[in-house]
Amino acid sequence: MRARQPEIAVRRSSRRRGWVTALFVLAFLVLTPAASRAAPATYTGEAPVNSQSDDERVDAMKTALASVVIQQTGDPGVLSRSDVAAAVAKADRYVLQFRYRKSTDGAGAPLVLVAEFDSAAVDQMLQRLGLGESAPGTAAAIDATPTEATVWIGGIRSAEDYARVVGYLGKSPLVRGVRPQQARGDGMLVKLSLGTDLAHFLDAVGIERTLSVVSASPPVDGVDATLALAP
Repeated sequence: MRARQPEIAVRRSSRRRGWVTALFVLAFLVLTPAASRAAPATYTGEAPVNSQSDDERVDAMKTALASVVIQQTGDPGVLSRSDVAAAVAKADRYVLQFRYRKSTDGAGAPLVLVAEFDSAAVDQMLQRLGLGESAPGTAAAIDATPTEATVWIGGIRSAEDYARVVGYLGKSPLVRGVRPQQARGDGMLVKLSLGTDLAHFLDAVGIERTLSVVSASPPVDGVDATLALAP
């Protein structure tokens, strides 16, 4: 019996190591999903597009990143900041992959670009701009002095189009008042009370893409800018 004791000891030791290994494996399996949920690897942004052309994709990437920035900061007015707009304009630096899907909105663009952005890089960008978690409650200061502007908006062909334009302007944090002046053909003249200057408002419009900027300085008396409703 004494001759077999070492063998029994070895077996017991082997069993202990087996239990220890199993505990480590179990801990890894339990803790790894929790760690992966701590922060998403990517942020997803979307933008409507009419085609898969390179030019349209570049603009759509900016719109998609703008939606991510708004979602992360909780402040649509953040796009009025020139430094934020400049960062969003470099959306290609943050995108990891993208794809297209068919739009479910029959009245809008036929496709939607779905972009996946590097969450760590986006978080670092927001931190640099003073918009990250380390600066909670930091308000997005709107650049420039509030002003009045008169704009011509084209591409309005139905009551639904009119409702889209008025709804968009009414929800914009950069617009304090909307006063339609006249309608003619497929467009209308609108007087806007802005919470920023016209240039920053047009920058935000270009990023959000509900309206497109036709001209920031049209050769028309009494009109400060001409816009068009996106399809």
